[in-house]
Amino acid sequence: MNPVETLFARNRSWANRHVAGDPAFFRRHAQGQQPHTLWLGCSDSRVAPELLTGSRIGELFVHRNIANMIDENDESLMSVMLYAIDELKVTNIILCGHYGCGGVLAALKLGKPVNHSGNPLTRRVSALRQGLEMDISGSGGCQSHADVADRLVEAHLRIQFARLHALPVVQEAWAQQQPLTLWGCVFDIGCGHLKELMRMDGRDDK
Repeated sequence: MNPVETLFARNRSWANRHVAGDPAFFRRHAQGQQPHTLWLGCSDSRVAPELLTGSRIGELFVHRNIANMIDENDESLMSVMLYAIDELKVTNIILCGHYGCGGVLAALKLGKPVNHSGNPLTRRVSALRQGLEMDISGSGGCQSHADVADRLVEAHLRIQFARLHALPVVQEAWAQQQPLTLWGCVFDIGCGHLKELMRMDGRDDK
């Protein structure tokens, strides 16, 4: 069986289980959504937010990209941010990176930041490398490659968290006293745990 056919079969089984336990389950959710949290994460197939948080349908509004990067010029990201904050009124935003991130590892291997205008992936990795240049330069010594990579994942998350915090849509929400807490965390694929690195709300910004 084709892997996609397997996915469709699992979907039918999943849907049937929900209807068996609650016949109105899907009709109720079809009426609208009210997620409490916007999840901004990496596209890595091992870091599925609903699965690793045990979330129920309707709890998370999700945007994912390579290496969980925050870029004010990314219209896909910004449209998600605006809709989540202005329309859905989420009260939390989780920015989640993960150890073993392919984007960070690619940036570590990259000799120097480059700009290939025809290759979006190379541009992204180059921008990631540029942001981490000081951390990479100071990563010598006796640290193992894995330790260096993990430290860079955390450094990258802190850089992206600062960008998230500075976005006008976030600042405007806080200025209007809208309840909104930002969370920065890393997912450890090796043990399955989320590790909180930072947290900020409008009161922290005064």
